[in-house]
Amino acid sequence: MLRWMKFNIFWGWANIRNEVLVLPSRTVVLLWVLAALLLPLAWPDAYVLRVVTMTSLFAILAASWDLLAGFAGQVNFGHALYFGAGGYGSALIAHHLGWSPWLSVPAGALIAMVVGLATGALCLRLRGSYLSLATLAFPLIAIGLLFAFPGFSGGELGVSGLKRLGISPMANYYIATGAMLIVVFGLWLVSDSNFGLVLHAIRDDEVAARASGINTTRYKLVVFALSALCAGLAGGLYVHFMRVAGPSMLEVALSFQIVIWGIFGGAATIYGPVAAVFLLYPLTEWFGSFEKIAEFRTLMFAVIVLLVLLFMPRGMMPWVRDRIETECPRCKQRNGIWRNQCRLCGAALSGDSGVPSRKSA
Repeated sequence: MLRWMKFNIFWGWANIRNEVLVLPSRTVVLLWVLAALLLPLAWPDAYVLRVVTMTSLFAILAASWDLLAGFAGQVNFGHALYFGAGGYGSALIAHHLGWSPWLSVPAGALIAMVVGLATGALCLRLRGSYLSLATLAFPLIAIGLLFAFPGFSGGELGVSGLKRLGISPMANYYIATGAMLIVVFGLWLVSDSNFGLVLHAIRDDEVAARASGINTTRYKLVVFALSALCAGLAGGLYVHFMRVAGPSMLEVALSFQIVIWGIFGGAATIYGPVAAVFLLYPLTEWFGSFEKIAEFRTLMFAVIVLLVLLFMPRGMMPWVRDRIETECPRCKQRNGIWRNQCRLCGAALSGDSGVPSRKSA
C-alpha cells in the first residue's frame, strides 16, 4: 500500500513538472486552483466566501456561453434563458414537489438542456445577427409566461424559502467551487477534442463544413444542449444559494453581462471568460463597498471594459498569454517566453527563425 502511494505521488509530481510547470499559463491555472481550494482555510470571512461563491457560479455561466458562441459561433444574446430555466426548474420542483436540492438541481439542469435543444432547433436556419436577435427574444417570452401563471411561478415575487445545499458558508463555497472546477475543465477538454475542432469548422465556414460531410445540424444541437445544461446547473446552484428564484434571472441585462465577460476575457478560450468573471465581479462588489463611488461603479466597470477592448481586441487572457509564451513555428506548441528552442521539437524560437509567432494555440 505504501509503495503504491509513493508511486502515485512521484507519478503525479512528474506529470505536474513536465506538463504543467513548463508553461507559465498552466502554472498560473494550477496556482488559481490551489488558491480556490485553500481560500476558506486562509480567509474564512463569510462575505468573502459569498462573493467568491457567486463568482464561481457566474464563471460556469460564462464558460457555457463561450462554448456556444466562442467555439461554435452561435452568438447567443439570451443566454440567461438557460440560467433561469435551470434555476426556476429546480426551485419549482423543490417548492411544489418537496424534492431535496441535491435532486432538484440536476433536474433543473436537465430542464435547461431540453430548453436548449428546443431553442437550438428553432434557430437552426438562422446565422449571425439574425440568430443573436432571435435568442434575445426567448428570455422575454419566458418572463411573460412566468407573469401569466403567478399561482404556479410566483409571478414578480418568484419562489422563495428554498433550502441550501450546504449548512455553512464554507460548505456552500466548496459546492460551488467544486462544480465550477469540474464544469470549466470539462468544457475545456470538450473544446480541445475532435468535437471542438468540428465546432471551429462550423464557426469559420458552416457551408464548407457541411460540404465536407459534417452533420452541422447535429453538432449545433449538441452544443446548444451542452451549453444549456451547464448554464442550468449554475442557475440551480444559484437559486438554492440565494434561497430565491426571481424574474431577474431572465433579464436581458444578465444576458449582455455574460457576453461582456466572454468578450472581455477572450472568446473561444473557456479560461478567458472565467478569468474575466473572477476579475470583474469581485471588482464591482468592491467598488460598491465605497459609498462615494458606489453609484458610479457601473460607469467605472464600463470604462474598464472599453479600455480592454480598445487595447486588447482579442480579449484580456489571449493578450496576456501572448506576452508570456511563444508558439513554435514548426510544431505549433507553446513555450515559455524565455526559451530559445522549442521544448518538444527543438526548433529555434528566435534568431534565424525570425520573430516568434504570437498567435494563441
